Amino acid sequence: MKIVVELNAMKFYAYHGISPQETKVGNNFVVDVSYAGPVEKACLSDDVKDTINYSEVFRVVQKEMECPSKLLEHITARISSALKTAFPQLSYLKIKLSKLNPPLGGEVQSASVTIEKMW
Repeated sequence: MKIVVELNAMKFYAYHGISPQETKVGNNFVVDVSYAGPVEKACLSDDVKDTINYSEVFRVVQKEMECPSKLLEHITARISSALKTAFPQLSYLKIKLSKLNPPLGGEVQSASVTIEKMW
């Protein structure tokens, strides 16, 4: 059995981007994370110590979002690395990072990067 936990639409205001305006003014970002690991024991025990605590996953993502980067690819890879370091038991990880209303000179809802890994 594979159990996937999802944290959807985590919202952050951050200062990522390549233009000086983006790094000074900031923008809204949305992060979606899906992950799997050996959490079957938690299904029986009902004990948070037997799972990958999603509040801790949120804190790792939040910490990485607070560190400015130029590229969405870089931030997404950094989040992936930080989550695997914090939770080496992860067997699957998918992260989607979206910058809302990117400054492209036209109407665009978001620009996104997705990383998906299996170990």
